[in-house]
Amino acid sequence: MKELRSFISDSEMLSIRKQCELIDMNRSIYYYKPCAEKPENLHYMRLMDEFWLKHPTYGVLQMQDFLKGKGYSVNHKRVRRLLRKMGIMAIYPKKNLSKLGHASYIRPYLLRNLTIERPNQAWAIDITYIPMEKGFMYLTAIIDLYSRYVVGWDISNSLEATHSLEVLKKAIKTHGAPEIINSDQGSQFTSALWTNYLDNAEIKVSMDGKGRAIDNIFIERLWRTVKQDYVYLHPAQNGWELHQGLKDFFIRYNTKKTHQGIGRRIPLMVYQQCA
Repeated sequence: MKELRSFISDSEMLSIRKQCELIDMNRSIYYYKPCAEKPENLHYMRLMDEFWLKHPTYGVLQMQDFLKGKGYSVNHKRVRRLLRKMGIMAIYPKKNLSKLGHASYIRPYLLRNLTIERPNQAWAIDITYIPMEKGFMYLTAIIDLYSRYVVGWDISNSLEATHSLEVLKKAIKTHGAPEIINSDQGSQFTSALWTNYLDNAEIKVSMDGKGRAIDNIFIERLWRTVKQDYVYLHPAQNGWELHQGLKDFFIRYNTKKTHQGIGRRIPLMVYQQCA
């Protein structure tokens, strides 16, 4: 990774983005810096992340009790801060929903009772925290709901809306535009940047209802598979190693792994046969 980074220079005529493309290096890896969290906090975050996959309704106090049961006495304020940094919130009905994002950009959930019968009819996008050996990054992925094919993904060291939009644009460039794209009501998606782009592209915007864990269930299952089959088993040392590992994982997920939800078929075969 250090050798690849040495090929990139701010003084070149080409942009950092173009230089990264030429050497086939993800731009977010170039900008990645190990987080400043203490090792003990990274350990708590890793434990809470795995626990939350199984218990997504658990909030701050229950997470605090979980850590206490593991032998760690952690102040609830620290637990809350770490969960926010991880982008994790307990799934349960809440009042004042506009706190997560701008209420004016929240859209209704369009997938309820909708029959998904072809590729690119509906995509789902989400972001998840990925623990590493000495830090963490965030993974954004987009899945085609008909075929379970992952049409786009990338990692970043921030939760900025611009990154999610870049992942979407790349997916559309490669696979064409979906009719509908569904997300949660996170600040990345309840923003003018996100909704204006989709409106201009004539893509319908759908968002999960707050407190409804099943609205984006397919991508939640994807996160469980990513973390249990790769991330937890092979903690990455750095951003480059993480990107390469995830690249191999998604190739295997899309082209070799069968899925019960699509009749024990392979996502790529279903996506290509019907696209």
